[in-house]
Amino acid sequence: MSQRASMRLVLRNERGMHARPCHAIASAALESASTLRVRHGEREVDGRSILSLMTLGAACGAELEFVAQGPDATALIERLRQLVEQSFAQFD
Repeated sequence: MSQRASMRLVLRNERGMHARPCHAIASAALESASTLRVRHGEREVDGRSILSLMTLGAACGAELEFVAQGPDATALIERLRQLVEQSFAQFD
């Protein structure tokens, strides 16, 4: 059964969406059976693409909206919440 889950989160890490946080988000999305879209302002990108995520240009304090669709959408959103709230500590 397909689920849809979404969440808005504020980036707290000093350097915003640089390569390592983008890699962490894309890796979580690729490990999931669900699709992931990420929105910042007017831009929306595929959450499975590191390069697409980097084009968002989201700095510290920016709000991102994560939208997952698929069989494990809720679990994917929860994983992303943990990453963002921990400021990508293991990746920064």
